[in-house]
Amino acid sequence: MREIVLDTETTGFDPDTGDRIVEIGAVELMNHLPTGQTFHVYINPERPMPQEAFEVHGLGDNFLRDKPKFAEIAADFVKFIGDDAKLVIHNASFDMKFLNAELKLCGYPTMPYSRAIDTLEIARSQFPGAQNSLDALCRRFRIDNSNRTLHGALLDSELLAEVYLALRGGRQPGLVLEGGPLRGRSGTGAVSQGNGPRSARPRPLPPRITAAEAEAHAAFVEKLGEKAVWLRYLSAGTN
Repeated sequence: MREIVLDTETTGFDPDTGDRIVEIGAVELMNHLPTGQTFHVYINPERPMPQEAFEVHGLGDNFLRDKPKFAEIAADFVKFIGDDAKLVIHNASFDMKFLNAELKLCGYPTMPYSRAIDTLEIARSQFPGAQNSLDALCRRFRIDNSNRTLHGALLDSELLAEVYLALRGGRQPGLVLEGGPLRGRSGTGAVSQGNGPRSARPRPLPPRITAAEAEAHAAFVEKLGEKAVWLRYLSAGTN
């Protein structure tokens, strides 16, 4: 099964008021695992960059001035995502609205929202009431996002691919072992043992010491006197 984890950066919040896409990053997954194939492009939005947007992603007018326009990269983008691959997006309604607006401007068919898998919706259903931004999910699943000083479409897509795997159960945020959290490295594939009682072994294991060793040990304990700690264990075992 082929999926595309995708993110965009834009000049603002609404394509209906003239905002445009300035960066697309996408990561190909096959059976939920990255294949190494990516799509990444900066785009000239054909309009000035508002300061508020610049502070989010750091993509300014000077940097974007010589970059291709969306119409020049549309064919490559459409080819990469294909016709039927699901698009894994965090807050999918935002990116889908922008992508469809750009595709429509170029004369390409728009994409149905049903193509999108919204990881924000998945996170909200799994962690209701919690913070579910990409940064918050990286913290929850112990995914290293220390390089994310600004938003960047390709980096965010790579991080989101890991978050998506975690949301599907490939990485556990808080495994429980014998009533306490397992604080190991994330993504180790450890299995929770739960909090319930352990079932009894159907047949006791045979003793691993010989009769001579047991006799020698008993003689040693006898020499220790009646206050020997070993006698407490022997007593408990006969109750």
